Amino acid sequence: MTSSDPVQRQILPIPDQPHVGLTTYDARDPDTTYPPIRDLRPPAGAPNVLVILLDDVGFGASSAFGGPCQTPNIEKLAAGGLKYNRFHTTALCSPTRQALLTGRNHHSVGMGGITEIATAAPGYNSILPNSCAPLARTLKLNGYSTAQFGKCHEVPVWQTSPMGPFDAWPSGGGGFEYFYGFIGGETNQWYPALYEGTTPVEPQKTPEQGYHLSEDLTTKAIKWIRQQKALMADKPFFTYFAPGATHAPHHVPKEWADKYKGQFDRGWDALREETFARQKQLGVIPADCQLTGRHADIPAWDTITAEMKPILARQMEVYAGFLEHTDHHIGRLIDALQDLEILEDTLIYVIIGDNGASAEGSLQGCFNEMAPLTGFAHLETPEFLTERLDQLGGVEAHNHYAVGWAHAMDTPYQWTKQVASHFGGTRNGTIVHWPKGIQARGEIRSQFHHVIDVAPTILEAAGLPQPTFVNGVQQRPIEGVSMAYCFNDSKAAERRQTQYFEMAGNRGIYHKGWTAVTRHRTPWVTGQVKLAAFDDDVWELYDTSTDWTQARDLAMEHPQKLHELQRLWLIEATKYNVLPLDDRFAERANPEIAGRPQLIKGTRQVLFGGMGRLSESSIVNFKNKSHAITAEVVVPPEGAEGVIVAQGGLTGGWSLYAREGKPKYCYNFYGVNRYTIAGTATIPAGTHQVRMEFAYDGGGLAKGGTVTLYVDGQKSGEGRVEQTEPMVFSADETCDVGFEAGSPVTDDYPTAGGTFSGEVNWVEIAVDKDAEDLDHLISPEERLRLAMALQ
Repeated sequence: MTSSDPVQRQILPIPDQPHVGLTTYDARDPDTTYPPIRDLRPPAGAPNVLVILLDDVGFGASSAFGGPCQTPNIEKLAAGGLKYNRFHTTALCSPTRQALLTGRNHHSVGMGGITEIATAAPGYNSILPNSCAPLARTLKLNGYSTAQFGKCHEVPVWQTSPMGPFDAWPSGGGGFEYFYGFIGGETNQWYPALYEGTTPVEPQKTPEQGYHLSEDLTTKAIKWIRQQKALMADKPFFTYFAPGATHAPHHVPKEWADKYKGQFDRGWDALREETFARQKQLGVIPADCQLTGRHADIPAWDTITAEMKPILARQMEVYAGFLEHTDHHIGRLIDALQDLEILEDTLIYVIIGDNGASAEGSLQGCFNEMAPLTGFAHLETPEFLTERLDQLGGVEAHNHYAVGWAHAMDTPYQWTKQVASHFGGTRNGTIVHWPKGIQARGEIRSQFHHVIDVAPTILEAAGLPQPTFVNGVQQRPIEGVSMAYCFNDSKAAERRQTQYFEMAGNRGIYHKGWTAVTRHRTPWVTGQVKLAAFDDDVWELYDTSTDWTQARDLAMEHPQKLHELQRLWLIEATKYNVLPLDDRFAERANPEIAGRPQLIKGTRQVLFGGMGRLSESSIVNFKNKSHAITAEVVVPPEGAEGVIVAQGGLTGGWSLYAREGKPKYCYNFYGVNRYTIAGTATIPAGTHQVRMEFAYDGGGLAKGGTVTLYVDGQKSGEGRVEQTEPMVFSADETCDVGFEAGSPVTDDYPTAGGTFSGEVNWVEIAVDKDAEDLDHLISPEERLRLAMALQ
């Protein structure tokens, strides 16, 4: 409560104040009087707020910070506002997002890793403490309209099914009144797994009709903002716009990628040099700083074979087109604010990446990222990739670029996403635009800041206090510091003088210009990896007041300084729930050992007609085992046609369906081979059972099997599936009963979506109880790497 704002706002919801005064018997009595009802509003002058968070964009990608990917709309915002060139994230998706939305360090809010590898430890359990209310809830309870569009990867993995619970979902308990987007680490830009609120929905167009997720999200955001201003013009909004771009798969209309034709033929080494020169010209790095070297793990462009160079160059063309395409739709959103005449009084943050660029696409990149992530990189030979060169970025692909490009997108820094020790993993260019609150135009701010500083900045701009109680729970203090002090003072002394970093054992500490860092693991190294003990990790020391890019290691010259910073890291780690450090593999992959709930257990599951958008964690696991799928269907007189049950999509999966009245089964092996087994017997009209039995060959992972089809218990067909996928079909495709959402497993359906012509009453998935459990053959490192890559 202040003199200008008489409302007490430390306790939320704001307690109702009962009427105190004369209560008359008859409302006609002239002494009858009550204060008028007033809708809750924030303090006068509170701005609209738009936070835009891009995905997997490195510091050196956007043209606003010297990169090769043209982002004119982001540049336009920078010209009318501020560029922050020492702004930092956590080096990974879920942690950065939870830190952004709460103003607390990621371990403080249980997000020390991604949700898929949560453990029971408080800093890693993926559960938001009720003592750390998210910013959206605070703003809503103070009279803001709130909406989120795009990616949400903060929901505990065992709560991501259509049955929730929804406490951690954006519009469930996250404080957003409206949500349109996807739950999880990534989604197909052509065939996204969408939710509106907590209800699964399907895109209104197909890719053939011009659908793309970035356009859809932007259109929905514009519609929501227009409606909000049409109906509540005096009420500010908080809009969080987090598209899936530019996370893999790199999907973009071909014409956008073609704009960059030939621009990357000189390779990633030359690109780093070119970007470095532009960055100096723009002033986003000092003129005297040093370009860090390419690590020995990353091949020099000159060593790449002539056969691979066109493939690799096209990967980067697609990525650049993807980022520019994203910028185009950001421009549409900004234009909508301008048309509504509210741009001047909208505080806009554009955080260009939730971490550094992603080096999870392997050293050669990939057409289907699921193949290298699950141990089948050998499928994608140069010949294979060359044949599909023109399909990169399109509906047939699930592509990612090579490590060399990720490193180039993090110019001028070392390392990439996941590596929280170095600025290549954590430093992301950021734009702040608020003409009514910031007098400066086109200036650079070099104060050191972190993503946890955004929430307190917004609260200060809105004139709101940090709440002490929310829903009856005492709140822990926000750990970020407001950035508003330097909005109009480029020389203001920085107020964030200390910040720890940690991700997957990679650790670092910033304190008054110095950084002490140690890299514990490399994102793209696969297979059986023996990691050093934490105490054996080699620490590096940098004085970033004279060495902007962490290029000159001073550990040998200043051992006492290094020791002081190592001790400070330990103090901060203890304070913010970082301990115990956890680089375990098998334990974190196994829910029972890790101590997190598991949604589906056992060897049998029954689904019912109409159930859909069921993630792989929502379905009993029958990979590498014999199993049977039985369905009861009601066939109309005109015959059986369409999907009975399907799981997965273009990247891999299976479908049991009817074609021209007869049962069929298709197994899609990474999109490389589709094994189709057709039944010979027609499924009669009426209620009948269709069954598929898969007799797994055994003898290890990813083996084949014999498929037998039955109609009402009578054998109808038999055939072979020569290879199967051992771990996961997709990060975003789902299981559906009676139809197929997302991309198709097979092109054998007569209509889009393959909806069954009759009714599917139920489907039983039963795993052979006596089947050998081969999951232990999946290397722990592969499990964790897969989980980390799909965030």
